[in-house]
Amino acid sequence: MARRCEICGKGPLVGNTVSHANNKNKTRSFPNLRSVRANLKGEVRHIRVCTRCLKAGKVLKAGRGRPAAATA
Repeated sequence: MARRCEICGKGPLVGNTVSHANNKNKTRSFPNLRSVRANLKGEVRHIRVCTRCLKAGKVLKAGRGRPAAATA
């Protein structure tokens, strides 16, 4: 499973850690992904979404119980 947001496509970043002696070692930083049950085009699916997309409201999370109209 790819470490990539299914909404915005954000993936791992690659860079160097640089020591005081200017030695360079490769490092990777991964996006903060969460597995979420979401409504996508009227269908409920589990997707991996970055927290920035969740906070911005780009994802409509699916509820677990009965629909709100059926409870009355």
